[in-house]
Amino acid sequence: MDFTTLTIDVLKMLSFAGSYGIGIILLTIIIRLAMWPLGLSQQRSMRTMQMLQPKMKAIQDRYKSNPQVMQQKMMEFYKEHKFNPMAGCFPLLIQMPIFILLYSSLMSPQFIQMAGDSPFLFIKRLDATLKTSAGISNNGTLGVSKYDSFMTGKVAKVYLKDEVLDNVKIEKPNKAIEVQGELVPGEPADFKISLDSLNLKFSQLDQIEKADITITDIQTKETEQMTFVRKDGILVGSIPTTEMKTEFHWDVLFLVILFMGTMVLSQKAMMAMNKNTQQDPAQAAMQKSMNTFMLVMLGLTFIIIPIPAGVLLYLISSNCFQVIQTMIINKQLEAEDHKKEAKIDDADIANAKQIKEK
Repeated sequence: MDFTTLTIDVLKMLSFAGSYGIGIILLTIIIRLAMWPLGLSQQRSMRTMQMLQPKMKAIQDRYKSNPQVMQQKMMEFYKEHKFNPMAGCFPLLIQMPIFILLYSSLMSPQFIQMAGDSPFLFIKRLDATLKTSAGISNNGTLGVSKYDSFMTGKVAKVYLKDEVLDNVKIEKPNKAIEVQGELVPGEPADFKISLDSLNLKFSQLDQIEKADITITDIQTKETEQMTFVRKDGILVGSIPTTEMKTEFHWDVLFLVILFMGTMVLSQKAMMAMNKNTQQDPAQAAMQKSMNTFMLVMLGLTFIIIPIPAGVLLYLISSNCFQVIQTMIINKQLEAEDHKKEAKIDDADIANAKQIKEK
């Protein structure tokens, strides 16, 4: 199953009025709603851990000279209180494949051809990264740099002697096309494609006259439709080029800053959840330092690594949803705690001994 194509089809279905930005936000909401039970389990686990922290520290201090016994006592302690210290990691582990899938989908030629140049609010292109050389697709001229590499689309329109075949599959699109000679920006670029790259019968390969194939510059994400003609055992094509200069996208930088801002809100919401629980001051200071370090590292990572604007939009939407979810679940957990306290108080009153007057 092609998960990239499936993800793009889902985005297309969710993109009302042709806005793929709305589709990304709706996809985020659907994913986070599906993960709500895991979010509840994560926050309940974190809350339990904060409540049990003093007892856990007492065990660690008591058996610090014997790590083996300390580990055994901690496992018994977890089992006694039905607590899994790894429960809070499950939602993060599940979100990583989703992030990678969305990243690969928004960077794929299919999305670029379909909606790569789609704007949303202040975002000019959903496939744009912080620093790119994005050109204008389908204008008959390919913007290139000297060392750019290329790939084809997944299908081609093939012209045989007696018929035309649509949607002929191209094997290994990222390796099917080669630059013939040296690539010089401003001069026509020559490309060649082996006939064996087309998923056709041998008898059909012999009848090929030409083919219409979409090519994509992997560096600039620009796509152009080219006609390749047969020459001996290969297909060859040529297209005019212009020199492409790198462009800095301020809208993507603002998205990175916005992401960091929503991360801060999400961290504060999680810290507010623990305000009523007893916490070791040293651990609280360490947690705060770790949150700050993670925030700075993520910000730097998204500046260095080319993250598409659409992926940043997903992360920002996910953080906003996380803040709302944390507040709602926190209210739910507080209500559960109040009910438990009320039951304990009622039980104490019912079991209290009555003192008769003499």
